[in-house]
Amino acid sequence: MPKRFHRELEKIKKRILSLGALVEDRVHKVISAIETRDIGIVRWVVESDPEIDAIEVEIEEECLKIMALHQPVAVDLRFLIAVIKINNDLERIADEAVNIAERLTIVLRHPRQEFTFDYSMMAGKAENLLKMSLDSLVNLDLNLAREVISLDDEIDQLDHRAYDEIKEAMQKNPAYMGYWINLFSVSRHIERIADHAVNIAEEVIYLIEGEIVRHGFCKVP
Repeated sequence: MPKRFHRELEKIKKRILSLGALVEDRVHKVISAIETRDIGIVRWVVESDPEIDAIEVEIEEECLKIMALHQPVAVDLRFLIAVIKINNDLERIADEAVNIAERLTIVLRHPRQEFTFDYSMMAGKAENLLKMSLDSLVNLDLNLAREVISLDDEIDQLDHRAYDEIKEAMQKNPAYMGYWINLFSVSRHIERIADHAVNIAEEVIYLIEGEIVRHGFCKVP
């Protein structure tokens, strides 16, 4: 392949990693706002979403253009296919951050209740999975990508715990039903961030090995 083609591939890699950093930042900020109740951060996350959307479209269009012009094969083709899918997952993660922000907008209208589910562990694990999945892409680290997949169950268990605890709070204090429902929605959106991080790890495995590992067919050591 000509040098120009490889320069274009390198440009795509830098762009997807840059998008990953932007999305990580938004996730970190909105999760911190759960505890700090910082409405300014919450509004910023919602208002800045079009930037992520524009970058996602730009990356996809560039990948499709390279595929049409150069007709890549083997690992180069897998790279572009993986980037298109990872690009979509990153945009969806940013959407989940916006969803959390929108739920918090409603939650913050109410005074903090005596019971508030502690999201710190769940949110920290979801953030870590996102970081690990992106690190596996940067370093083409197969073992790290597989580790991301193996850790997803921990997030699911915490999501179930949030449901149980918030359901109990609803029964004890039904006057704040809207508050509880939106608080639980935060939990679901955090869980979905972890799911998209797993998707990214699966695409890294596909990129490295050419192995499709979706739908539970991953060979985790």
